[in-house]
Amino acid sequence: MQANLDELNKIKVGAVSYLNTKPLLYGIKRSHLIDKIDLIEAYPAKIAAMLLNNEIDVGLIPVAVIPKMKEHFIVTDFCIGAENEVASVCLFSEVPIDKIERVLLDYQSNTSVNLAKILLKYYWKNNVVFEDAKEDFREHINGTTAGVVIGDRALQQRKISAYVYDLATAWKNFTNLPFVFAAWVANKHLPENFITEFNNANSLGLQHIDEIVAENNFADYDLKKYYTQNISYQLTENKKEALQKFLNFLNE
Repeated sequence: MQANLDELNKIKVGAVSYLNTKPLLYGIKRSHLIDKIDLIEAYPAKIAAMLLNNEIDVGLIPVAVIPKMKEHFIVTDFCIGAENEVASVCLFSEVPIDKIERVLLDYQSNTSVNLAKILLKYYWKNNVVFEDAKEDFREHINGTTAGVVIGDRALQQRKISAYVYDLATAWKNFTNLPFVFAAWVANKHLPENFITEFNNANSLGLQHIDEIVAENNFADYDLKKYYTQNISYQLTENKKEALQKFLNFLNE
């Protein structure tokens, strides 16, 4: 694998094009590293597919994809995680949780829809019908039909739906652990010097949150709160334990 990688002109890096990745990408785009990589941005499920198909070398991918990989290597000390409320990964409904009969699943997600299935089965104990959603699915969240919505659209949906069930909060109540939605995962061994530089670049943005908030005009949610209270970027031992617990649920 190492020899093949060395033959590439640039390491191909895939990242999610959501607001929650801006602090991690801030440093990457401003470091010398940007000249050594091809950076591709898309929604989570797309980045995951590209990593599985070997179209990129490392990606900020939904962790639910990890079991599908022939081999995987989690790189950097950073992730998209939450210690409590995440705000941007929620089950939205017009009725209380026990009245929900059908759940539309966000096509942009892998991890979040699986998390919703686990929580509905084991935590809320509600046997619902799941349906893979199309692009316009948010307008169909009504009556007893709920929807799992992620990312920037979820921050907008918070102002629309009567009931908002934050999936990170529910997971914390269920397991007493934080949650990891996405991590930097490689499908091959990467050079150690690249990993070190990549890790340092990730950390840079977390020191410039005010600048990142100023750069991103978003009226639907307080981005300072989002970056400092909702999203938790450090891949701690607690988060690694939570990740393993989540993967164990997927295997059941």
